[in-house]
Amino acid sequence: MTYSQKMIHDVWNSGRVIAEQDPAVWRQDECGAWIRREHYGQEASEYGWKIENVTAGGAGNLDDLRPLHCGNSFDPGLGRAKCHVTGDQKGVDPHEHIVSTPRNRRLGHQA
Repeated sequence: MTYSQKMIHDVWNSGRVIAEQDPAVWRQDECGAWIRREHYGQEASEYGWKIENVTAGGAGNLDDLRPLHCGNSFDPGLGRAKCHVTGDQKGVDPHEHIVSTPRNRRLGHQA
């Protein structure tokens, strides 16, 4: 589906903001995967993201849409995300902030 620039902007703004990162550039989807604003629609990018309709039969209103990493999806029937990609926190102390470029990692098979 093709979305207007305003809708893309509005859906982007519904992504999770992380204090240590510029929210105009970086967000996290509900799986914790890092997405980068200018990588919208770039499926091959580590930070590529898409707009996913989360309501079965939803009309595509803002309330029905969420930003998700291209490697993740949403099952409206179950009402939850299917997480295949998440933010990589390996080697980051729980009390440390992520100050360098965020990383993602692919998870094992998810049912």
